[in-house]
Amino acid sequence: MKYIYNFSAGPSMLPISVMEKAHRDFRNWCNLGSSVLEISHRSEEFLKLIKDSKNDLRELLNIPYNYEILFCHGGARGQFSAVPMNLTKKNSQVDYVCSGYWSTKAAEESKKYCQTNIINVIQKVNNIKYVIPCQKWNISLNSDYVHYCPNETIEGIAIYEEPVLKNKHIIGDFSSTLLSRVIDIKKYSLIYASAQKNIGTSGITIIIIKKILLQKSKNLIPSILDYNVIYNHDSLFNTPTNFSWYLSSLVFQWLKKIGGIKKIEEINIEKSKLLYQVIDSSNFYKNSISKKNRSHMNVVFKLKNELLNNLFIKEAQLNNLYALKNHKIAGGIRASIYNAMPLDGVKKLIKFMLYFKKKYSE
Repeated sequence: MKYIYNFSAGPSMLPISVMEKAHRDFRNWCNLGSSVLEISHRSEEFLKLIKDSKNDLRELLNIPYNYEILFCHGGARGQFSAVPMNLTKKNSQVDYVCSGYWSTKAAEESKKYCQTNIINVIQKVNNIKYVIPCQKWNISLNSDYVHYCPNETIEGIAIYEEPVLKNKHIIGDFSSTLLSRVIDIKKYSLIYASAQKNIGTSGITIIIIKKILLQKSKNLIPSILDYNVIYNHDSLFNTPTNFSWYLSSLVFQWLKKIGGIKKIEEINIEKSKLLYQVIDSSNFYKNSISKKNRSHMNVVFKLKNELLNNLFIKEAQLNNLYALKNHKIAGGIRASIYNAMPLDGVKKLIKFMLYFKKKYSE
């Protein structure tokens, strides 16, 4: 079987060793003679997995003990509703920093529940987009929280500056950031991340929340989205997606084994740097994001002759480079190089880019 390098933006590729371990365990997990898909989430073995996975995640991210870790359903889109429902009161005002597609979608959902101030932080100079510095964000004086997304997967825009705002709860959609680089958890009141980027497979969402926010809301909230309910039931209010949780636990172990978050961040920077160097050194490819805001996770580019974009995607797939087509709202090419993408995969893409350029240059 030919080896495929999968550049999908999510669900994304998983580490090979994790997949091999899951394959070995599939029909006989923990010597139970059953798959992890088949056992009770309240069994002794699965309860141990839950405890170990939380401990591993706390260690990887250096999560203080005044924060709680919740494992939930509904993906990041579920949290677009859950955050304002849990953290606001009647007539509350909140700030949503919009830097791309997903932060804008979160803001649109928030409008259903509270007064939402949308702050556009993207500016353009000479057709190059950049994010204005945090100190220039037009934050409201009386907002209950400030929400932002540090990595926009579609546009390939990242915010590496961690917001420092006095007397504000900072909420972050870290779906494509969590576990990819070092972050200071203490700067945030709540972060959430769907799993299918750097954590595991779709079906589970991680929430890291300050315990002081785990109080019964005065809002009428579906129990499955109520942080207080989820916390009081140890993330087992309803049957979890066992397999997603299990795979996430294997990814945590894999990250610890290779050297933790600091090490994977170094690898991710190296991978993206190599790709951007090829783009920048060419008059054939183009990227329209300021260097300080270029994503290490999603390298987005187009061919200067945009008629060649679809041909690039088609020929790339014939060369075992899969899922390079960007989202329809942005077009062009997107190489999602999350944690599991090996350096060899990036190098093979670069080799193909140089070949394609030579073949179709005018």
